[in-house]
Amino acid sequence: MRLLLVEDDERVAGALSAVLERHGFTVVHARDGEEALRQLLPGDAAAPFGVVLLDLGLPGQDGFEVCGRIRKLSSVPVIMVTARADVRSRIHGLNLGADDYVVKPYDTGELLARIHAVSRRTVPSDEAPAEDAGTGGAPAATVLRMGDVAIELPTRQVCVGGLPVSLTRKEFDLLALLAQRPGVVFRREQIISEVWRTSWEGTGRTLEVHVASLRSKLGLPALIETVRGVGYRLVAPADA
Repeated sequence: MRLLLVEDDERVAGALSAVLERHGFTVVHARDGEEALRQLLPGDAAAPFGVVLLDLGLPGQDGFEVCGRIRKLSSVPVIMVTARADVRSRIHGLNLGADDYVVKPYDTGELLARIHAVSRRTVPSDEAPAEDAGTGGAPAATVLRMGDVAIELPTRQVCVGGLPVSLTRKEFDLLALLAQRPGVVFRREQIISEVWRTSWEGTGRTLEVHVASLRSKLGLPALIETVRGVGYRLVAPADA
């Protein structure tokens, strides 16, 4: 997999590149946001990037701004890597389109697990929706509705009260999973396995951040209920 590392610290970039290359990645190093964006421009004969590792403390423009510009250019998975551990920064990064958020100092095994997790969840935008094999080849329901919330599975679009809501890939996958069975509690381990395609326990904090982000974006904080010690469920409105 080709990986774009956006990091202005040469020492950090060199050490991390060496580790990633030992694990089979082809690393391209960009020292600032402009260089990263040039690397992502279409028309490059090389294979596309599988993941972008984006440091937030970049010269000229910070990683948040760069992430927003990347999202206008490409759907490549973006993992933010930063020392900013506060929840507000995490939610802001996810709202801008980041797929994951890793806080320094991190364990190398954790970073590798997150890279593989986001890359497994990358699906080409032109991929046709799968048919439900359990119904004799008939397509599954394509729109899920809960009160004012409508989730269009083929187009991966969400509307609340008829107005579109922009979600990241993981946020959509999480909401769509819970919406399959409103009122049913999904265990944290089950959600992590289904959405992140991993059993790694460290993903639990990322799940919490994504739930908080979804509640904020949808403007319906009571829609996703936390079942303490178990997981989460979607609470269907009374008129749904």
